[in-house]
Amino acid sequence: MLLIFMLQKNNMKKEKFYITTTLPYVNADPHIGFALEIVQADIIARHQKFLGKEIVFNTGTDEHGIKIYRKALDEKKDPQIYVDEYAAKFEKLKNALNLTYTNFIRTTDVAHKAAAQEFWRRCVANGDIYKKLYKVKYCIGCELEKTDSELVNGRCPIHPNLELEIIEEENYFFRFSKYEKPLLDFYKTHPDFVIPDFRFNEIKQFVKNGLQDFSVSRLKEKMPWGISVPDNEKHVMYVWFDALVNYISTLGWPDDEKRFKDFWPGVQIAGKDNLRQQTAMWQAMLLSASLPNSKQVIIHGFITSGGQKMSKSLGNVANPYEVLEKIQEAGLSKEQATDALRYYLAREIPTFEDGDYTWEHFAETYGANLANGLGNLVSRVLAMVEKYFDGIVPEKSDGDMEDFWKSYNAAIDGYKLNTALDFVWKEIAVCDEIVDKEKPWELAKSDKERLSEVIYNLCERIRHIAVALSPFLPNTALKILSKYGIMETDLEKSFKELQKWGGLKAGQKVEKGDALFPRLEIK
Repeated sequence: MLLIFMLQKNNMKKEKFYITTTLPYVNADPHIGFALEIVQADIIARHQKFLGKEIVFNTGTDEHGIKIYRKALDEKKDPQIYVDEYAAKFEKLKNALNLTYTNFIRTTDVAHKAAAQEFWRRCVANGDIYKKLYKVKYCIGCELEKTDSELVNGRCPIHPNLELEIIEEENYFFRFSKYEKPLLDFYKTHPDFVIPDFRFNEIKQFVKNGLQDFSVSRLKEKMPWGISVPDNEKHVMYVWFDALVNYISTLGWPDDEKRFKDFWPGVQIAGKDNLRQQTAMWQAMLLSASLPNSKQVIIHGFITSGGQKMSKSLGNVANPYEVLEKIQEAGLSKEQATDALRYYLAREIPTFEDGDYTWEHFAETYGANLANGLGNLVSRVLAMVEKYFDGIVPEKSDGDMEDFWKSYNAAIDGYKLNTALDFVWKEIAVCDEIVDKEKPWELAKSDKERLSEVIYNLCERIRHIAVALSPFLPNTALKILSKYGIMETDLEKSFKELQKWGGLKAGQKVEKGDALFPRLEIK
């Protein structure tokens, strides 16, 4: 019976979880706005893994379209060589930002091209792709057609520095208009499909206002850099149609049906400028191909700089590699710099709203919340364990963290990442209040039993803080836990078990070691 039970246990399937970022265009270096998106996705993926799920975390690069074709021509490079160079810059984010993505897909991959063509054929078979002559105003920056109602002073509000182009040619079109009612019906039956609510209301209103069929091809003689349209070599696929298919081609669709069914539908995360493409266009395309819609789409805002939109002309664009280099030049190790930037992106930038980045604000919040807040608390408590208990965790005392975990879990389950970290820093403040109220230095002279209770309470709360930080600041969390003799393998236990009181063993030897976060040395 025991053998049968063990075999059954080993064969139990893990619950699956799939999350994907959008694919950034490779017409420029990585931007801090994409760093925000991929760090948010990484936090969610790590948290789901801690819950015991099998994870597919997808990202990659979008490598077709007229912007990239023209950029390659400007640099006098073959388009494939050009995209290879830029894709490598995005792949390096994995190490720079300590990311755990499992898949890195490129839209020039052979398997993706085949999947995009099969997707096209299924839409054709459903009567949703047709050819017509048309004339349209087109924003190269967005790679999207623009109606007059979307323009401000005759220009795209997202790319006001670019003149609109007038495209007049014969293209294939997708019957987007056919899916107005099906999309609205889907939204109605899936009330948490788009997060946050105000973005969901925005896309519902967009669809209610009526949908216009959109172009899904370009003439190859004018723009040859794209995936060929099946059965018509004179056309290449429109970049959005091709790129959106990556969310399922990365799962092996259409060839690996089992893997696709195991992980799809999944969660997508995107910027607010991608709202229409991810929550309406892509969903209509899935309906046309008779495939399940996405499970959920999380929409985040933009990062500004000093209240202004980041732009090359203003010289305020933040490159994550340059930001990390600057942090390290101020005295931090690579691991400390990475966690410091992850902290800033996760807490100082509101998850669903626009947020601001400046070096000055980064330095201020780093000093207040990492060096002084978290770092000072951990050092202070460990120093008291060494001073009053010879570096040994004292006997267990009663306590609980149920309210903390209830608030934290509700926030992170709702993808309110900055709110989850707010609860962590409130708990740091609670620990500081305990120290100030209990005055361990006085208890050491008068009440050793009470001192033991207070110190264990503080040590255990810090353990909980570290566990809560593990999806956000993985290096820092492990460093804190290791000071208490808890190893990375211990995090592989049930996340719910780690949230129970009393996980810290009495008698455990602790080491204060170096400070978690040194003070910045601004030059």
